[in-house]
Amino acid sequence: MKHVLTYFIGLMFGLGISLGGMANPAKVVNFFDVAGTWDPSLAFVMGGALVTAFIGYRFVFGRWDTPVFEPTFNVPTSRRIDARLVGGAAVFGIGWGIAGFCPGGAIPALGTGDIDVFIFFAALVAGIIAAKYLMKRAALRASRPAA
Repeated sequence: MKHVLTYFIGLMFGLGISLGGMANPAKVVNFFDVAGTWDPSLAFVMGGALVTAFIGYRFVFGRWDTPVFEPTFNVPTSRRIDARLVGGAAVFGIGWGIAGFCPGGAIPALGTGDIDVFIFFAALVAGIIAAKYLMKRAALRASRPAA
């Protein structure tokens, strides 16, 4: 049942991204082109998502002590802003502005068959693998005793 619900939630998300036009990289790039062909629709989509998430979190955390299919809610507890967080946000934002895709918009856009989406997705996967490798290497280096 958990996988069925996960599938339908993902389907609803992809449908929302597609209907909102966020699977179209031109809409995203035009949002950042304030001096040219500015398109404010991204702000409306993000605002709607923010309101929905705000209401959803209040509803869920106000009614349930635990999730339906997990023993606890998996919510970040750290409020620390460090170089890793800022660097990751910067790389995400720069990539989003250049390519016009974020991971959430690229996954449903794979269904269009557009080669640019597949190139972006391949670069996304390569970046994830590279980041994991570098984090593992840094952890190994930090765990070695000083010479």
